[in-house]
Amino acid sequence: MDVVMESRSGIGLPARVFLFLLRFWLRPLMRYAPFTPRVLRHAARMDTLTAVMLAPRGTVKVPVPFDGFPAEWVYGPGVSRRADGTGKVILYFHGGGFMVGGLRSHRRMIARLSAAAGVPALSVAYRQLPSTTLPGTVEDCVAAYRYLLDQGFAAEEIIIAGDSAGGFLTFAAPLQAIGEGLPAPGALVAISPLTDLDHAAKLAHPNLRIDPFIPGPRLPEMNTLLLGGAALDPLHSPVNGALAALPPTLIHCGSTEILRVDAELMAERLAAAGVPVTLVVWERQPHVFQIFADFCREGLVSLAELGAFIREVPAAAERAA
Repeated sequence: MDVVMESRSGIGLPARVFLFLLRFWLRPLMRYAPFTPRVLRHAARMDTLTAVMLAPRGTVKVPVPFDGFPAEWVYGPGVSRRADGTGKVILYFHGGGFMVGGLRSHRRMIARLSAAAGVPALSVAYRQLPSTTLPGTVEDCVAAYRYLLDQGFAAEEIIIAGDSAGGFLTFAAPLQAIGEGLPAPGALVAISPLTDLDHAAKLAHPNLRIDPFIPGPRLPEMNTLLLGGAALDPLHSPVNGALAALPPTLIHCGSTEILRVDAELMAERLAAAGVPVTLVVWERQPHVFQIFADFCREGLVSLAELGAFIREVPAAAERAA
């Protein structure tokens, strides 16, 4: 099976200005901030500061407590609340390098995605560094998936989505869940996903120098923390997993970001495994530009496309017919 590859050209002036600011403000911060336990604990609290990123008017959020981490239902504007576990639903894993981000930082974007798809989203603030390592994070995400199944949602109507580190979990969680005997979800949506912890290809790619804010040379440093000092095993990376078991997938990324390498590799591996996959590359857009949609207006178009894909996922009744 071949990858369906599409490109989206054009970048507006607001996005160009925003890219300039990212390059000269956020990139130096991410390049030099030390990954010490103390700094990571402070980074984990940064989600509180993002409360200023208000969800669109009409958004409804409902807390969902898990053992060890919080989550919340997000009903975007126009999406009705449900009293039972029926119909399609998004299970969303936020990005942030397994160090930062949470319910507040991504609520605005997730609400927009929920509205575009016309379905609610369960946003999961899984445990991050330094409170756990990669296996613990993946376990939290599998627990959230199992929760939806226990609530009565049909597996084929659960669409797992995520960005960046959450994009990694978008693949890693269902692979582990399937390995534990759970059914596969109905579809996957990945935004600028990290998919390979072997960073050699990324460090040799031209995007290493032009990515607006991700400091590629620090990625191996993240591995050391994620794996608790253990040696890297190829199976730590979802790109090397049993991909044939995964459902149809849509991936969006920016053309100049370093994680374009991982998006392309995952798309190629999925197609080789016989999984229907579409990769959309957006001209000069930064990493997870959808979260910056108030500045990078192309992010709104991307979210609309992601929502349309989710709308097209067949309902359980349609599959049974």
